[in-house]
Amino acid sequence: MNYFLSLHSFYNMSNDYFAFKRFTVRQEHCAMKVGTDGCLLGAWAHGGQRILDVGTGTGLIALMMAQRFPNAVVSALDVDADAISQARQNVAQSPFSSQVTLHETDYLSFSGDAPYDAIVSNPPFFVQSLPSPDEQRTLARHTTLLTYEALMQQSFRLLADDGELSVIVPFDCRSRMESAAALAGFLLSRVCAVRTTPVKPPRRFLLAFRKHLVTPPDQSELVIGSPQFIQLLQDFYIKF
Repeated sequence: MNYFLSLHSFYNMSNDYFAFKRFTVRQEHCAMKVGTDGCLLGAWAHGGQRILDVGTGTGLIALMMAQRFPNAVVSALDVDADAISQARQNVAQSPFSSQVTLHETDYLSFSGDAPYDAIVSNPPFFVQSLPSPDEQRTLARHTTLLTYEALMQQSFRLLADDGELSVIVPFDCRSRMESAAALAGFLLSRVCAVRTTPVKPPRRFLLAFRKHLVTPPDQSELVIGSPQFIQLLQDFYIKF
């Protein structure tokens, strides 16, 4: 079985587990599998002493943030009981079990150890499509419970004044996410356009928001499989 994540895929892996350099993510009980989106966000987001991962799923992003920021305390939450159970297993079997705490709760009723220096989320993105007949997959992929507007409003309440919120969204969801952020009081601080090839338009956007800015937003782009892509993920992917 091949456990290497395809460089040219934004889709979820169907394997029961995915092995990274310093931890393994089991995913047989999670609706949303390990995918390039989560890996990119976990490697790109800024951190701090207190980090919050919203909609943790398998716990992938929480584990990546714990690896990158060894002095951080990482809180990770998900509304789905099976996802939290899977994440607890993955965290317990990792070298970062003392750093990561899991919470089975919805984001809007969570306060935790706020304020947080960094909040990260690979949010639901099927805003206008029909819900999946699979209820667990619907919770993970649709904005029926956690809309972009609600995500931004709650994040603004929980984020420290000098903290940063980082998300990843499909290209056609960028404007809605940025509008929701602006309504909540956020300012765009960083943008990274993600392309599958140098000549194709961006398929994903990594976005970061802050409450206050002193410089214009930093803008960059990343091509899947490029040297910059490899450099970003070389501490995680086994074959890099």
